[in-house]
Amino acid sequence: MSGTIIITGATGSLAVETVRYLISSHPSLTVIGTVRHVPESSKSPYLLQLQAIPREFPKAKLFIKSMDLNSLTEVRSFADDIANQVATGDLPPIAAIICNAFTWSLSGALQFSRDGYESTFQVNHLSHFLLVLKLLSRMDRQSGRVVMLSSEVHDPEHRNPLSKLGAMFPQEDDMEQLVKPVADSPGTEHDMGWRRYATSKLANVMFMHSLNYQLEHNPSLGKITVTAMDPGAILDSRAHNEQHSARDLVALAMDSKYHGVRGYFDGQKAICSASASRDKVRMKALWMACWEWANVEEEETCVGQWLSE
Repeated sequence: MSGTIIITGATGSLAVETVRYLISSHPSLTVIGTVRHVPESSKSPYLLQLQAIPREFPKAKLFIKSMDLNSLTEVRSFADDIANQVATGDLPPIAAIICNAFTWSLSGALQFSRDGYESTFQVNHLSHFLLVLKLLSRMDRQSGRVVMLSSEVHDPEHRNPLSKLGAMFPQEDDMEQLVKPVADSPGTEHDMGWRRYATSKLANVMFMHSLNYQLEHNPSLGKITVTAMDPGAILDSRAHNEQHSARDLVALAMDSKYHGVRGYFDGQKAICSASASRDKVRMKALWMACWEWANVEEEETCVGQWLSE
């Protein structure tokens, strides 16, 4: 089995285990792990573990690339570079994109990206939206897969033991508050940070549904599928560990039993996503807002701004 796998946030603990398992179980794959920056020297334990994987598996085709998701310019540049390498045959077609990277801010003032957008939303969702749309044309048309990382907290009705607040999606005419929220009131930073994180995970699930709809109605892209997975590692309420979650993630991205499969998963178990994630009015509003915020040009992607029913 050949192909290129892209995983963002490759220095996260789950990502390192995922890369290791990808390479050990699918040695012919080319794996590209993205990190915010690749310093000449680093004491980051996960980066060191990532860099050590080729020593465990000398035939591994692992490339560590810089891409700061706080910069849409960097996302574009990375996507263009990968697309060009696939077009020239320097990389095999993309078998899967695993949108793993995330951030959150649970204390202090709001954090903003280089583009002026709230950082949690841009890193967790908006930059992945742009990355996936730009790389769709270079995916394997017969079996390409996109896996969005989500969480049980994407459900606004889910009780989160770590915060009083859960996901809350704005009305369709007020999407701007996702990227340019008002400052948190003193003392609310932790809970509001959790809310922004949970809302970004809800956005990922909404994107999964929206993109699947676009792909299913495109004759040339209909075999590319999108799933969203809760790895169960954030709140650890189901005693998942990183090795277990990594195997689940690799299965969704590569296992033949998930060929042609779409939808939301708790590990490898298909479940129904939150009803809020299936609100078609807000799905459309989110898609169109992200298209505008990311300044997507029609020639950058092979799907449209929105596909009317």
